[in-house]
Amino acid sequence: MPNPPTYVLVHGAFANSFSFAPLQAELALLGHRSAAVDLPGHGFEATYPAAYQAPQDLDALAVAPGRIKGATLADNAARVIDALERAKRHGPTVLVGHSRGGITITAVANARPELIDRIVYVSAWCPVELDVGDYYAEPEMAGVDPGALAPAFVGNPAELGLLRCNFRTADPAVLAAFRRATAADLTDDEFLNFLNTFQPDESLDAGTSADRARAATWGRVPRTYVRLAADTSIPLAMQDRMIREGDALTPDNPFEVRTLEGSHLRWLAHPRPAAQLLADLAAH
Repeated sequence: MPNPPTYVLVHGAFANSFSFAPLQAELALLGHRSAAVDLPGHGFEATYPAAYQAPQDLDALAVAPGRIKGATLADNAARVIDALERAKRHGPTVLVGHSRGGITITAVANARPELIDRIVYVSAWCPVELDVGDYYAEPEMAGVDPGALAPAFVGNPAELGLLRCNFRTADPAVLAAFRRATAADLTDDEFLNFLNTFQPDESLDAGTSADRARAATWGRVPRTYVRLAADTSIPLAMQDRMIREGDALTPDNPFEVRTLEGSHLRWLAHPRPAAQLLADLAAH
């Protein structure tokens, strides 16, 4: 890209813009500007019920209302589109999504491809042939136990209108399950530090078949998929499947594929290699 881009960063489930702070520092030291977006109901818009504090009252937590109730994928996309419109005034944009954030950046590229000079998925969901929920029944996800974290969930999602997870649990079995899924290669302190950046609530809307990647719009945007080699949350086989599906949808505009070592979260806790990778994209 002839002019320096702005990297617009989109977080995953139960996360927020705060988790990108170390990556943004590294990007800045490489001379690049970035903007981390809080999706609706995230960051300082998040709800932390008093019952979530210590000592916890799980019965009260199970029924406490949350501001993220009713937030939709369309709302997420609108928030990111607003950020891209503002960033685009200063030059090219690189839209980066992690994990569940991939659903949002796909929806954004479907709607406003002209705002994006490159889209980057970092072990992120890129629904092409199936809805995201349906991928969990596929062979590539056979090693992922969706029930492993069930003891950490609180309340009835249908009644709350949201997903609520108790990241402040001290249950060693639940903490071990979290760690296996996201951060097996972090130290104890790094893992717990990361866990304390998560917020308890997440929206229910993960999109429908209408939100899968579309060749006519999403398919026009140059794209990169950054594989995380030791990810056990979205296994490498599933990452590779989404790359193949995207390439099959638009064979004249395939993914550029890069790989980083580490788990689902390591690239954020130790961001220098990821920052250099992203900075290299500016030369494209």
